[in-house]
Amino acid sequence: MTDIDAYISVHEKPTIGRRTALKAGAAAGAFAAFAALGSQPAGAQGRSGRKSSPDYGPLYPTRDLVTGLELLALPEGFSYMSYGWTGQIMDDGRPTPTDHDGMAVVAQKMNGSQVVMVRNHENSEGEGPQAFVEGGMYNPRQFGGTTNLVFDLKKKRFVESYNSLGGTVRNCAGGLTPWRSWISCEETFHTFDDGRFGDVNHGYIFDVPAYRPSNGVPIRSAGRFSHEAVAVDPRTGIVYETEDARPSGLFAYHNPGGPGHLEDGGDLYAYAITDDPGADLSASFANGTRFQGEWVKVEDPEGREGRPLDSAPGAALFSRLEGIWYTRGNIVFISTDGGDAGLGQVWLLNPKNDELRLIYESTDPAVLDGPDNVAATAAGALLLCEDGDSDPKRMIGLSRSGDLFDFCHNNTELKAGDIDVIDGIYPGTKDNFWDDAVGDYTSREWAGATFHGDWLFANIQSPGVTFAITGPWFLGALG
Repeated sequence: MTDIDAYISVHEKPTIGRRTALKAGAAAGAFAAFAALGSQPAGAQGRSGRKSSPDYGPLYPTRDLVTGLELLALPEGFSYMSYGWTGQIMDDGRPTPTDHDGMAVVAQKMNGSQVVMVRNHENSEGEGPQAFVEGGMYNPRQFGGTTNLVFDLKKKRFVESYNSLGGTVRNCAGGLTPWRSWISCEETFHTFDDGRFGDVNHGYIFDVPAYRPSNGVPIRSAGRFSHEAVAVDPRTGIVYETEDARPSGLFAYHNPGGPGHLEDGGDLYAYAITDDPGADLSASFANGTRFQGEWVKVEDPEGREGRPLDSAPGAALFSRLEGIWYTRGNIVFISTDGGDAGLGQVWLLNPKNDELRLIYESTDPAVLDGPDNVAATAAGALLLCEDGDSDPKRMIGLSRSGDLFDFCHNNTELKAGDIDVIDGIYPGTKDNFWDDAVGDYTSREWAGATFHGDWLFANIQSPGVTFAITGPWFLGALG
């Protein structure tokens, strides 16, 4: 089995036991799956105003199986466990860094019982415990990086964690690859060689393997800008990239030397609307609106003379592009504050013909407020991690028929006694960045949602914790 075959097998095959109808529907592809949205006017919600799923039902405060604390609100029948708290001592002896962000399951071990995920930490200089990797440090002055987590599907628990990339800046999101790794993105940009980070530049992407630390070497040909996330098309090896910039950011792609050979060079291209060069796609459009696109070469991908966008004449402009995901031959990506209401847009690109389509634009913060990271389910639905002004922050499902519903609420509020409980389970946690951890975190963002089989893994960025969630997925749109 090739790496690409393995990727498709793990990340596209519906989970055994899910409803036959959903399996059959998923085969039609994500681009057709959202066809029902095309007839809706801009901002039309349909049944989307519903606060909870009609299938999964209302949300209830639910106790963590590990700590006993009511950290999340979930539908009846779902359960979860916490792991990887900020300061928790990992298997390499170092405390877990803070500011958990993008994450994905990137590999499954040969015996099939364990999956490996890579998790970003959106830190800069001096922020919390440092992500430190011998031989995998890019800039020792900086505290950003990644950690790897191992989850045992048979034992139903996390079994290992360790640092895998260090010395980077604001590792926000990234994306999984067909070659069993995670591309971690630096969400920062500065004038080239201005010295603010010493004698190195930042704003690159890094390839982090599943089973060993990264070499800490940036992929320079993929560009230097305020990277948010990437999605790799396993059939071509092309890396699609989003730029988190306001008011205008790039939607780009990098064509490397081949799948798994990012270091071999390649060029960077920006997406442009064929008959409307420089189109501003942060404006409001009707759900289902389609655009025909093409790609223009970015002549200054490392931003040596200014922003890379400036060297891509005619590139389409997006506002705060963030999460992106490859799903069944298509690329879904998010504009966090796109649309006239500034509440977010969900876009879908068909890479076979470069047609772009607006899947959903929010006009009501009660329904969706600032989507950020995104993950696709095996059934073809989407799960959106919220990062707007809502409190509590939500993970929101977007069904194949275009309905939105609250799936999970951040219910995390820590008291002094709660921190003692966590420290009792994970000794050493309280001594590493936990002195000021008491507080209400319900308004802190979700990030890093990733599905595998019967499990959803996700992070709350602050106080920094990872969850493994399971339950009767088959009852609703996420199954």
